[in-house]
Amino acid sequence: MSISRTTQAQRHSVRLHAVESTRVLDEITRKRRLRKQLEALEQDNFHEDPHAQLQWHKNIPKFEDDQLGQSPARKADSESGKKRKKFKVEYFKQRFRKNFSALVEEETLSKSMEISGFDAYNAARAPPSCIPPRQFCAACGFFSKYTCLRCGVRYCSISCRDLHNDTRCLKWTV
Repeated sequence: MSISRTTQAQRHSVRLHAVESTRVLDEITRKRRLRKQLEALEQDNFHEDPHAQLQWHKNIPKFEDDQLGQSPARKADSESGKKRKKFKVEYFKQRFRKNFSALVEEETLSKSMEISGFDAYNAARAPPSCIPPRQFCAACGFFSKYTCLRCGVRYCSISCRDLHNDTRCLKWTV
């Protein structure tokens, strides 16, 4: 009899033991996990501009393709040797000078347009949707029907669940 009792004590269901050992997260931990994921995504591939410290000299050629985007008539003119006059920016500044009152009026108009556009942009609201939000699979992006018991992430099929459990589940939790 003692042998059968020990064998019964040693016998157990692997499936039930696995279900009991799973860690279910509460809503606060899930939100913390989501915030950490978003922070990691924002920091991913973040780097300063490598060309920010370079000093550009005037004698460095600026490569521009004059032929790109021109009509065939213009290309024919440029190939035949006919040159078009190119005006400098200073010429246009001198020719189309504005007086002080015109500059002040232009500035006030631009400021009023910026302010009114900014207010309208911030004041624009949409009514809440009467349709429930769509839930998408975290692994493949299809519509999801199921939720992970441990972390609350959505998935659509058994293969996506297995992928989630193998690679993503509880990765970002502390």
